[in-house]
Amino acid sequence: MAHKIHEHPLAYVIGLEGIALLQGFIGEHDREFIEARLAEVRDLLADERLTRPVDVTTVDTVDGYRTWSATYDDPANAAFAIDLPIVRRIVDRLPVGTALDAACGTGRYAEFLAERGHRVIGVDSSPEMLDLARKRLPGSEFRHGELHDLPVEDVDLIVCGLALTHNPDLRPIFAEFARALRPGGHLVVADIHPDGILRGSIPTVRGPGNEPHRLVTYRHSMGDYLRAALAAGLTLRGCEEPKADSAPGPKADQIGPWDVWPWSLAALVPEAAHAATGPQLVVWHFQRDTLRTM
Repeated sequence: MAHKIHEHPLAYVIGLEGIALLQGFIGEHDREFIEARLAEVRDLLADERLTRPVDVTTVDTVDGYRTWSATYDDPANAAFAIDLPIVRRIVDRLPVGTALDAACGTGRYAEFLAERGHRVIGVDSSPEMLDLARKRLPGSEFRHGELHDLPVEDVDLIVCGLALTHNPDLRPIFAEFARALRPGGHLVVADIHPDGILRGSIPTVRGPGNEPHRLVTYRHSMGDYLRAALAAGLTLRGCEEPKADSAPGPKADQIGPWDVWPWSLAALVPEAAHAATGPQLVVWHFQRDTLRTM
């Protein structure tokens, strides 16, 4: 169900400063860093540019991806540079067989699975994304469906990228993954890390009247994923939490348009933003119990 988000630019930058200051309180930063953050907070509170909030409406994935599909594969989509190498590395160690790209989108994962020699089936709830996937891989099969009701069974491998966070309950989805997998089959899930969502990593789209929308997104804890997977009879084989290892960027002097929030806002306080940066993604590798009967 759609709801309103009150996005206040001052609240965001103060929030980043707060995370950095909490880290300082437990000894992760020195006195100079803490005093610099407090001085920066005083300046931010006096910055008139940060007093104009934006009310944003959440939108479901079908409507959101209808708009986003046209630019989804843009190289500027930063998550793509992080998830694909890790997922590929895991998949390359697994046997070739029938692979399901669940929430396949435009077929990013399906493409490398086909190159690896898998028979690929893609499933997605967005007709527009499926159209792009079919053009990308005309030799593969793509079906319309939902994560909690997959139109497949007896697959050797399931991959799912950047999709679970759009769903309020992980339990029926992991149960469906387990049902669709053959005994001993593997599941590889890449998703936005809960810390990344906390820092505002939620896709922006514009509505038909240019109104600001964000895709409906839920912040699941790491335990939420584990509990859902274990309850479905899946065994944990690996977990990675990639984090960009870089120095603070240059300090920006403009807050930027809403479409590039929160990243343009973070650039106003690069030292605090760098300190507050944690894992952006989480990549899970599970395997279905070979003895379990569904």
